[in-house]
Amino acid sequence: TCGEGQRIGIYGEPGGGKSTLLSQIVKGAAADVVIVALIGERGREVREFIERNLGEEGLLRTVVVVETSDRSAVERAQCAPMATALAEYFRDQGLRVALMLDSLTRFCRAMREIGLAAGEPPTRRGFPPSVFGMLPGLLERAGMGERGSITAFYTVLVEGDGTGDPIAEESRGILDGHVILSRAIAARSHFPAIDVLQSRSRVMDAVVSGTHRKAASIFRELLSRYAETEFLINVGEYKPGGDPLTDRAVASIDELREFLRQSEDDASDFEETVAWMSRLTA
Repeated sequence: TCGEGQRIGIYGEPGGGKSTLLSQIVKGAAADVVIVALIGERGREVREFIERNLGEEGLLRTVVVVETSDRSAVERAQCAPMATALAEYFRDQGLRVALMLDSLTRFCRAMREIGLAAGEPPTRRGFPPSVFGMLPGLLERAGMGERGSITAFYTVLVEGDGTGDPIAEESRGILDGHVILSRAIAARSHFPAIDVLQSRSRVMDAVVSGTHRKAASIFRELLSRYAETEFLINVGEYKPGGDPLTDRAVASIDELREFLRQSEDDASDFEETVAWMSRLTA
């Protein structure tokens, strides 16, 4: 669960559905203004995102800041601060702002080009020290203000599980939560391909009711039990009756997965979603 003013990272491999998930959030967000920063994207993808994913209705409340992959490193590096400054302006007007930055990885790569050209020494994975000094200053600008708020989503490109990726590791330590996209889940034609067990929201407990918190806890436990048992099921070694919770997880897995699926054009009401989850875990 994402709270107002929260900052969340969306982590996934190339083609894992990060941009698609971002467009779903743009269309379904309960925000007054949406700021979208597209950094280092191909020109064709930018046009497709604006015309197909946003559409005329989405553009009425959206500001899009774009620097395509053919632009210089300096121009690409200015895209994220400019989008954040626009979000701060609207927040100061007392509005609820949703900031979408795609992607934080390409922004950091542009900063790496600038740093290396300036003579900085390459350190972690070739990134100069200035990149890691700059990240907190950029990401901390989102959040609650005196009158309005900026709720921010940053996509991060990772390879495999992201272990050893300096941008992924650094951003996870700064942000208030992370959404992990799984290629294995996407291979089952399950979209959005969110790995619920690996994803976390650091502010969820502070913004949801006790009933919601309990239902979410049971939901995660059922998913975890099924994940632990899935290998035995696949090889035909699972025998029901040994553990009631595991039996329940196996019996309800199709309903749990259906709850987690959502087509690109669907928007789900928050209260209805919580009620559905409560019914599944009752």
